[in-house]
Amino acid sequence: VQLQASGGGLEQAGGSLRLSCAASGLTFSNYNMGWFRQAPGKEREFVAAITWSGDSTDYTDSVKGRFAIPRDNAKNTLYLQMNSLSPDDTAVYYCAAHLGSVFSKVSSKYPYWGQGTLVTVSS
Repeated sequence: VQLQASGGGLEQAGGSLRLSCAASGLTFSNYNMGWFRQAPGKEREFVAAITWSGDSTDYTDSVKGRFAIPRDNAKNTLYLQMNSLSPDDTAVYYCAAHLGSVFSKVSSKYPYWGQGTLVTVSS
């Protein structure tokens, strides 16, 4: 199983970025997917998740209304659309996958992880 995250970079506050997570080695459409992030000196935290079918999503409070987590099962790709970025969003962002009837917000429930992509937001 391989999850390849990309799309990070340097962006100004108020700007937008779209992260991608390309999956291989698994039946992507069977897996719930999540994005987590880890800021310098902090623990990894839940950002967003989506069910295997795409019919349900959830977000941490700090990104609600700014981020979206669409997926394209035909392309085996997960996305994280990030709008109205703030310096507090600066972190390494990881995509992750797990099986189940519903998605989890707990990182330990995810057996498969991407390598992370760095997002830096300047003020």
